[in-house]
Amino acid sequence: MRQGTFFCIDAHTCGNPVRLVAGGVPPLQGETMSEKRQFFLKHYDWIRQSLMFEPRGHAMMSGSVVLPPCSENADASILFIETSGCLPMCGHGTIGTVTSALEQKLITPREEGRLILDVPAGQIEVHYQRDGEKITSVKIFNVPAYLAHQDVTVDVEGLGEITVDVSYGGNYYVIVDPQENYLGLEHYTSDEILMFSPRVRKAVSDAVECIHPDDPTVCGVSHVLWTGSPTQPQATARNAVFYGEKALDRSPCGTGTSARMAQWHAKGKLKQGDDFIHESIIGSLFTGRIEGITEVNGKAAILPSIEGWAQVTGHNTIWVDDNDPYAFGFELK
Repeated sequence: MRQGTFFCIDAHTCGNPVRLVAGGVPPLQGETMSEKRQFFLKHYDWIRQSLMFEPRGHAMMSGSVVLPPCSENADASILFIETSGCLPMCGHGTIGTVTSALEQKLITPREEGRLILDVPAGQIEVHYQRDGEKITSVKIFNVPAYLAHQDVTVDVEGLGEITVDVSYGGNYYVIVDPQENYLGLEHYTSDEILMFSPRVRKAVSDAVECIHPDDPTVCGVSHVLWTGSPTQPQATARNAVFYGEKALDRSPCGTGTSARMAQWHAKGKLKQGDDFIHESIIGSLFTGRIEGITEVNGKAAILPSIEGWAQVTGHNTIWVDDNDPYAFGFELK
């Protein structure tokens, strides 16, 4: 007997996958997207596992579910799903979801060129440009981002002692900048970054506490952002973001870009109105900007924007049959 049928639109944002689930997810209880996220994780996490894990997905797979708006002023809501769970916010996921949803007419905007979206981390505004039926760029006005912890020193097996920052851009990021025991992204292979990242995340998680003051369900360090010298002449900076168990973001990472802009602003390296062109591990680019200054629970914070593009790659109908021994997927660890 089949457990579920899911109608998906596959896309990538600057190289990183986004699988939009357009049909098959039951209604979710809750007044806010934060509440709906918790309900989904409790009752329907098998859907995430089935669609994100092998054999239907892979270690880098991420996706989204488009839902009706929670707020009167919103056009739609987005639930983010990936191999590691349900993120409060996902930048590349938003760009891919908006592109797919608009091109496939899943969302009808109240105002052409602009969307208001409810997400678990809060509410975001999105501006988009189109050429006929094609969405050519998506700009996200993200939730407030701030530097949560500065100069955290930890000992990491294989690297030794390193000093890092922890910054929030919709998720909490460990940011590892070049220093004596980490020379920069260009000096390491992707396999080495994948090996060191879980160790860094655990060491920092043991050293500091990260709980968002406005929503305690948004907590814990989930990502590790490694920095290095750009290879693209127009890029301001370069990064590789680790998430899940063994994933490296192929895009420049939207919430990571927000977190890094907050770090730079706190250290006086970036000011309001400055562009921040962030390069990914494969050379793709997001354009970030500090749109404004605010506070989060008394901490100085920025209002970041991130702009990028996505490409729809196809339609996908996925069956989950509970007679399949791998119906709910698996991970190699």
